[in-house]
Amino acid sequence: MRPLAIAGLSVMMSVAMSVGQARAAAKHATIHGYVIDSSCTFTKDLKKPVSPECAVACARAGSPLVIQADNGTIYLPISGGQPASGQNDRLLPFAGTRVSVTGTVYEKGGSRAIVIEKLEAAGK
Repeated sequence: MRPLAIAGLSVMMSVAMSVGQARAAAKHATIHGYVIDSSCTFTKDLKKPVSPECAVACARAGSPLVIQADNGTIYLPISGGQPASGQNDRLLPFAGTRVSVTGTVYEKGGSRAIVIEKLEAAGK
């Protein structure tokens, strides 16, 4: 029985370490960039939205809004709660404009996401 108990402890320690490592990957950050339609930023290689009206029209048609940082990095806004909720309603007033976003950033598989704590318009 002892080897089995030790093996179970080993698995529990491994899971606990994995959870700790996942939390360590999150970091608090402030990002400056544009709220842009996700489709246009990828398919048209836009550096900023064509216009706020265009970004709003795409968002209202169901396209997720993302934050494209000044350095070109794309951040998918996500909710921090469970069940998760979409963030378009929160971003829609800023669609097509430059913003300052503060929150918790997560990275996985080359993608970045942010749980927004503070969102405000930013100057050029």
